[in-house]
Amino acid sequence: MTESRTHTLFSFGTLRDERVQTALFGRAVPTSPASLAGYTTRPLKITDPAVIAASGLDVHLILERRLGAFVEGAVLHLTDEELAAADAYEVDDYTRRRVVLSSGASTWAYLDAKPLRPAERIVVVGDSIAYGRCDPRGGWAGHLAAAHIAPNEAERRLFNLAVPGSTLADVAEQTPALLAARRPDTLLVAAGINDSAVPAAGAQADGTADLARLADSLDALAATALGRGARLVVTGPSWLDESRTRDYEGLCFTRARALALRAFVRAWCEANHIDFLDLWEPLRERTELLVDGLHPTAEGHRALYEHLDALTR
Repeated sequence: MTESRTHTLFSFGTLRDERVQTALFGRAVPTSPASLAGYTTRPLKITDPAVIAASGLDVHLILERRLGAFVEGAVLHLTDEELAAADAYEVDDYTRRRVVLSSGASTWAYLDAKPLRPAERIVVVGDSIAYGRCDPRGGWAGHLAAAHIAPNEAERRLFNLAVPGSTLADVAEQTPALLAARRPDTLLVAAGINDSAVPAAGAQADGTADLARLADSLDALAATALGRGARLVVTGPSWLDESRTRDYEGLCFTRARALALRAFVRAWCEANHIDFLDLWEPLRERTELLVDGLHPTAEGHRALYEHLDALTR
């Protein structure tokens, strides 16, 4: 028989209530005071009758990023079964992610399910598509920056640090040194094109090339983000028109390989409770939105931004 593990969960709301705990877990669970730096809260209207019945409230709180702020709460010590019950209790507006407490300890917390909606300071790292190649307006990241900053010019920031040609390994190596001065609360990793490349002489049509090495880069980026108290958000590759791509310095790009990368990154994110944003569909079969079969046109970047905006805000 597998022994149940113990998990820690930061709560700033109704889960601290012993009546809610008893209803969910069948007992009042061990708790200890804790605080979470870099966050504030805002109200969230609840419509789920079961949640309202358990908590007695139709307005709960949800976390929002705020540099210099902190939220007081408690750490709950839960079994596997109790953590699953807590997941079921939270409505779809919340999702469970890793955070770092003011004490420096890592724990679970329920954050906004829309990963960029609560953000204040966003750093984008990645490749030429994230950089905005072929779009004089800065690509989808430029559109995102304008929309993010406009509501609060004094506090909100978006730093696009993407470098054309970067792979996930490059991004994992370069990113740690870039974050201290920007003080991000959200790290948006948008690398995909170059990780889908294979040597032109040995391209695999079925996309079965070994992608497991990418897990090391993703693990490193997750550790970097958590160490800065930032939320990691990862995008998958965008659709490509294999019939129009060409060899780039001995490399070629196949749709099968890109799909294999997409599936691998999605699975890694799901296994590690990391936000995955799928960029495949906005350009799918829309070859007119690609300059060279790989890089979006200005209109293609606009389509990617609109898709991201719907997913994240």
